[in-house]
Amino acid sequence: MNRFRLLLAAVVLAALGAAAGCHSPANTAKPTPQQVQAERTEQASDRVLLDQIPPPAKSRYMAIHTRSDWQNPLLIISKKTVTLRVMYPPPPQSNFLPGHILQPTSARKRELELRLGDLPEALASVPESSWPYGRVVAIEENPAEGPNNRVQIRRNVEATIAMLNNLGVVVYEWPYAK
Repeated sequence: MNRFRLLLAAVVLAALGAAAGCHSPANTAKPTPQQVQAERTEQASDRVLLDQIPPPAKSRYMAIHTRSDWQNPLLIISKKTVTLRVMYPPPPQSNFLPGHILQPTSARKRELELRLGDLPEALASVPESSWPYGRVVAIEENPAEGPNNRVQIRRNVEATIAMLNNLGVVVYEWPYAK
């Protein structure tokens, strides 16, 4: 069952990564009641999947302040997109071949550029083994964005926090590094 879940997560993350670059014109029409209900149903199913991850352990994550040390999912907020970074756990150690040789940190890291609306489904597909601190996500503003974009980025951060709160995910926000 666990292998199936990992395979499913990999397929969903790959599909989201492929679709992240596709953009359609903004739909300014008011959504129909059926579309609103479908969105609520999808969000509820994403929340059910995320609820399977244990609550966060504050003592395990509060001292971490850098991307390189963070092992849970990390969100980097930009003007138009959200980058989801997932660290897969190292493989089990073997006497024959140490796991760190076959799976260095850079090989276990995956980054996907998403639209904000795709974030709940992407987080729900992250395997439980990639949440060592519990159901907590670190977020930070993209340091590569220019100072002219800070207002829009801050709006996106607030929208992301609201979405994560609705999903029952704890947010650990790092200050903007200038």
